[in-house]
Amino acid sequence: MSNQGFAQRTHSPRNWKKRPSKRRRRSSAGNNRVAQHTVSHNIQRKSPRSPKNLGRRFRRLISQTIIAGIIIGGIFTLGALAWFSRDLPNPNQIIEREVAQSTKIYDRTGETILFDIHGTEKRTQVELEDIPELVIQATLVAEDRDFYTHGGISLTGIARAVIQNFKGGAKLQGGSTLTQQLVKNAILTPEKTYRRKIREIVLSYQIEKKFSKDEILKLYFNEIPYGSTAYGVEAASQTYFGKSISDVSLNQAAILAAMTKAPTYYSPYGSHTDELYGRRDFIIDAMAELDYISAGEAEAAKAEEPEIKPREDSILAPHFVLHVREYLTEKYGERAVEQGGLRVITTLDLEKQEIAERAVTEGAEANEAWQASNAALVALDPSTGQILAMVGSKDFFDEDIDGQVNVTTRPRQPGSSFKPIVYTTAFGQGYTPDTILYDVETTFATEIGEPYEPKNYDLAERGPVTVRTSLAGSLNIPAVKMIYLAGIDNVLDLTEDLGYSTLQDRSRFGFSLVLGGGEVMLLEHAAAYGTLSQEGEYHPPVAILRVEDADGEKLEEYEKDVKKVIDTQVARQVNNVLSDNDARTFAFGAINPLTLPGRPVAAKTGTTNDYRDAWTIGFTPQLVTGVWAGNNDNSAMKRGAAGSVVAGPIWQRFMSEALAGEPAKGFKEPKPNKSKKPVLNGSITQGLKVKVDKFSGKLATNLTPESAIEEKTFRTTHSILHFVDKDDPSGPAPKNPGDDWQYEGWESAVQTWAEEEGFTSEDAPTEIDDVHTFANQPSVRITNPGKNHIYNNRQLTASVS
Repeated sequence: MSNQGFAQRTHSPRNWKKRPSKRRRRSSAGNNRVAQHTVSHNIQRKSPRSPKNLGRRFRRLISQTIIAGIIIGGIFTLGALAWFSRDLPNPNQIIEREVAQSTKIYDRTGETILFDIHGTEKRTQVELEDIPELVIQATLVAEDRDFYTHGGISLTGIARAVIQNFKGGAKLQGGSTLTQQLVKNAILTPEKTYRRKIREIVLSYQIEKKFSKDEILKLYFNEIPYGSTAYGVEAASQTYFGKSISDVSLNQAAILAAMTKAPTYYSPYGSHTDELYGRRDFIIDAMAELDYISAGEAEAAKAEEPEIKPREDSILAPHFVLHVREYLTEKYGERAVEQGGLRVITTLDLEKQEIAERAVTEGAEANEAWQASNAALVALDPSTGQILAMVGSKDFFDEDIDGQVNVTTRPRQPGSSFKPIVYTTAFGQGYTPDTILYDVETTFATEIGEPYEPKNYDLAERGPVTVRTSLAGSLNIPAVKMIYLAGIDNVLDLTEDLGYSTLQDRSRFGFSLVLGGGEVMLLEHAAAYGTLSQEGEYHPPVAILRVEDADGEKLEEYEKDVKKVIDTQVARQVNNVLSDNDARTFAFGAINPLTLPGRPVAAKTGTTNDYRDAWTIGFTPQLVTGVWAGNNDNSAMKRGAAGSVVAGPIWQRFMSEALAGEPAKGFKEPKPNKSKKPVLNGSITQGLKVKVDKFSGKLATNLTPESAIEEKTFRTTHSILHFVDKDDPSGPAPKNPGDDWQYEGWESAVQTWAEEEGFTSEDAPTEIDDVHTFANQPSVRITNPGKNHIYNNRQLTASVS
């Protein structure tokens, strides 16, 4: 460190200087004594053998002995100094060493500290000009009044400390200089030995020669321990007062100065606060005596309440903070995070975080009736991927529920909340919300040979249903058909594009994937839903806006990262279904927790087998939120603890409060379905009503007698595989539908259902009745009476041919 650029301060009061009048009087008296001695010696010179000469010789011998002793002692002292100072550290070490500084994690405003990361030391470097004069004066008064005049060691300071401590009956003032204290804390080890003390003295002298007083003072204020792992005056001020050192009062400045002598003993959190405040008052009084402050200011400062911040290892949004720390450690290393003094501005919206914490805590308490002990929530801005709120459990500090586990980043089975990903894949291939699937119990063939027979949540069958109804009402059987039609590999391709990191081993997944058979992270799942909100634009989740090093240099800064992974029209189709409350009313009721009054919202729930996991994820164009409820130990909840029951209310409460005051934004409508295929546009279920001749089974005509006419409704009751090639649904119908390995199981189930419901699979007739025709109309001939005979009775005889 250079001595240039530092303005030398003089904090010494006027009465710290020696008075010139005393120095002059001592000098005059000494000169007179020397003159008198010389005259007397010249006049009264005696013989060497006289008693006086013997006395003189004796005194001379004593003097020579003393001088020799001093010289020998000096040589011995220098030798001792040389011996004890061997391997002495370089004084440059004090500035060349890496000083540990705390890493501070802030919310998105950069004003509120969420957490102060440190190893064994909390430290924040501060410039000398940012330290108030009162803090400097109080410290010099308490620790080193001769700081600006001594050369590293102060004999007068030691003497003053001895006298003052004797008068005060307590250790109110120390004898070590600030330079010595700096050396003890910054360079030397803490053992108490003569060798270490000598090394301390020598190093203090060297440092005084190498650095200016202000440089030493700056080093001191950034190095000295203040207890509670706070090192340096800035960290101490934040720890004990919750404010920067530049904002402390006189009272607080004196408290900090009082603590430096014995930080643990004089800790505001310890059992010696009376002694601390007594030492504080001593320092304030001394400052008044030295004219740093007035007597009135001193009395007012002593009467002031110290306003000590409650003791805590304060952490806000703990799961989020640890999520950020994990990222920082992976990127910059543990040492940089604990000692590098990084300044980290995160994406967290503290207001939304507080709303989320209340919603989760109170919701989890209500869920205890369902034997659910925990819940988690994550909310993101879908237009950026920035995490606005993250609550990994209802109570971070509750060990009984493993509260420190962040469920938002732990893989869990998502239940039916995974279905939108499958339907999105299918829509991208040409299937539509109007596509007809049969919701009937179906046996699916599998590659391992064991049949797979999914069932609906309510065990019911509904026959032919639209995909809209299937997805909105969370029907399982049509969903399994949908993942077959879409293709499992195609679904997994989309999950990779959407940032899922837990579905890499494709060999693990089969038809049950659509029902939540694969584990996903709540954070990644919510981000995927956010992609739908943004009409197919994926923004990966991000927690950090900016990272600076200890010198304020930018290390990284958020830049928008967007990738188009879903077609716009496809995303609009999915959003249109998930926001259709009418379509899900048959399953959830018209009034359900998946709605927000006066605001369009798209949402989906999920519940796993045995009620081990319950989910609700939903979004508006401004906000996407995912909620999980259950037990961290994977134990089952009470039967009936579905996603809409235990997760939905938490989701609804958070979304309502978090979006309060923001304008309602809707979703854009998808283009109309123009498919000409009845199975894709939904018209296949309407059926065809025709009049049929009972005798011929063909289309009746106006010649068909009324009694021979039967009105029939013909519905084409075939599975979708009868009409479409699953890989090209919009293309030609398959020539041999039975070639599809699922056709037999699907078709058999449809025909069984149709027969039970009284539907026929025969096609409507297309030919005209050939029985009741003009040619086949009967002719009538009267045989009695005959031709030209007069009819004179009541009897006629006729023949029909």
